[in-house]
Amino acid sequence: MLVDGVTVRYDSVLALQEVTLALRPGRVCGLVGTNGSGKSTLFKTIMGLVRPTSGRVTIGGSPPAAARRRAQVAYVPQSEAVDWNFPIGVREVVMTGRYGHQGFLRRPRPADHVAVDAALDRVGMTDFAERQIGQLSGGQRKRVFVARAIAQGAPLLLLDEPFAGVDATTERALTAVIRDLAAAGHAVLVATHDLAGLPQLCDEAVLLQRRVLVHGSPAEVLRPENLALAFGAPPTPSTVVPAEGDAL
Repeated sequence: MLVDGVTVRYDSVLALQEVTLALRPGRVCGLVGTNGSGKSTLFKTIMGLVRPTSGRVTIGGSPPAAARRRAQVAYVPQSEAVDWNFPIGVREVVMTGRYGHQGFLRRPRPADHVAVDAALDRVGMTDFAERQIGQLSGGQRKRVFVARAIAQGAPLLLLDEPFAGVDATTERALTAVIRDLAAAGHAVLVATHDLAGLPQLCDEAVLLQRRVLVHGSPAEVLRPENLALAFGAPPTPSTVVPAEGDAL
């Protein structure tokens, strides 16, 4: 994946300024910044949901729209626009990640069922496969949507605050899943406010404040003088910055 000199404006609001970022297979890159620093805008731009004012994004050499059609990129946003009362089960939600591999009628084939079962097992949700999605806790729902991304089989995964609102057990489980995905050759870009967990989660990290302030190892990003560039007074290493309100 290559983000090359991307600038995004919402009318008069500058959301991203000349952001350049390359992510290689087999790597987990953490995305760190304050609320409103542009993290969600960056994800949406990579997905092609937001058109950059200038610059370009390519995924496997293709523009975002073509990459989405080829199921080359999977995206787990901060929150899903879901009717939690709709009678759809966990297995069916994860199966939607296979739509790009199915025909026009979207009839699941044996390979689709295998992929869904494997994804549910990977996030520890096999026992909840027949449960209605609205009956799950917040952490369980997050696991389901990560499973949907895994089932898609995309080489690039974008995870926007996957640990927001989950308990410590779920965070550890998802961290292990993300590391396993990278070990299997996936490229993973994950936004997180958990600075303490950054070294265990990531191979590299980006400090974003509408533009890239630092791109290096987690240890480099966590240096107090670098954190001060984005947060003002540098947070302590144990800081977990609240994830609410990251509108841009």
